[in-house]
Amino acid sequence: MRRPLPLRRLTAVLLVAGLWVIGLLLAPAGPAIAEWSRPTVDPSAPTPTTPHPDGPPQGSAPDGSTVGGERLDTRGLVTVAGAPPLPEGIDARGWLVADAGTGAVLGARDPHGRYYPASTLKALTLLTLVPVLDPALVVESTVEDEAIEGSRVGLVRGGQYPVDLLFRALVMQSGNDVANALARAAGGVGTTLAAMNETAAHLGAHDTVAGTPSGLDVAGQSSSPYDLALILRQLVTDPYSLDLLQTRTAQMPTVGTYEGYQIQNQNTLLSSYPGTLAGKTGFTDAARHTFVVAAERDGRRLVVSVMQAERRPVHELEQARRLLDWGFAVPADAEPVGRLVEPGEVAAAMEAAEAAEQMAAEKTAAMATSGGTAAATPDTRAGTGSVAAPGSATGTAPLVPAGLAAGALVIVAATVIGRRRAVRRIAPPEPAPDLHDGR
Repeated sequence: MRRPLPLRRLTAVLLVAGLWVIGLLLAPAGPAIAEWSRPTVDPSAPTPTTPHPDGPPQGSAPDGSTVGGERLDTRGLVTVAGAPPLPEGIDARGWLVADAGTGAVLGARDPHGRYYPASTLKALTLLTLVPVLDPALVVESTVEDEAIEGSRVGLVRGGQYPVDLLFRALVMQSGNDVANALARAAGGVGTTLAAMNETAAHLGAHDTVAGTPSGLDVAGQSSSPYDLALILRQLVTDPYSLDLLQTRTAQMPTVGTYEGYQIQNQNTLLSSYPGTLAGKTGFTDAARHTFVVAAERDGRRLVVSVMQAERRPVHELEQARRLLDWGFAVPADAEPVGRLVEPGEVAAAMEAAEAAEQMAAEKTAAMATSGGTAAATPDTRAGTGSVAAPGSATGTAPLVPAGLAAGALVIVAATVIGRRRAVRRIAPPEPAPDLHDGR
């Protein structure tokens, strides 16, 4: 008779499943955070020439949470309750308005969308290199600086340029040649990019991935309205960086037969919007127009970022100006929809979570080794000397649920086997042929 064969297979499956459950529950849990890997650039991929066709990816913290609060986990619009109507003409796909002092986010659209940043990424370049490079250091320009694509200040090979002047040229006229020269002075492009990404991670700017020090497009490079606000917020708290960003004009030196010339700041809000503290513009075909700006009024500082904006019908700087006006009209005590995190805050939370998960894994392993008696061991590492309560999450031995699960599977198997045997005892001695017997 061939009918018992499926029964044996069922029994084997149930027993294997029971063993699998036991193994799963006894296995130490590895840190979930370690499984998250920071997005990276892909220099081998074609250079992006248009915005993301289906919208940009959405960023998150390494543990999957939303940096700044869960209300910022949206691809749409979010504003504080009771806020005045939003201004007309805001076509930026992503934007954010926040109080630079308190960190309160007042409104946003797709705040964690990972857009191409264009030259607003130079704000991160500046934030990273100001603590590294001596402003008095003189950098000699190279042919590579001269040949770089995109916007250039006009560095000449062999020219001698103080870092202080290069910093100003970087943010005033968004010189890609200047970004290259500063990166070389800081140890090379690779070293600079690693430092930029480390700076972003320290800030909690996990939507930001630097692939070039200039912001020239490369596949995988990104930032977000939220992250740009974090970066500029830090820059305006440093007197030297603020002075660089507020420079209206600067003089480039004569080099050989090339006469010196004056450069002007592209952030026209410095002269047209009272209280403007600092800003950085950006544009590429893939990023479209990007801009981040900070302004102060009556002792209150706001930061506004706009990404993937167009200049028609409303210029991106005008969009930012209207959002600043809107933000200053929001009551200072309004309940925020989120907040700008402090530097190191997200990293500290990650470390605490990793430590907690490691402790839990060690406890699980100890309980598995001792047969579950570790639940009565005082937790001296927590500094409390307390004993885990019976049935608590920290005091339940994994063998208990594993044994229950495996026992349930064995009972099911035994019941099925008993029923099959009972049926066979009353079955006729010569059953009819099985017409479905594998033919």
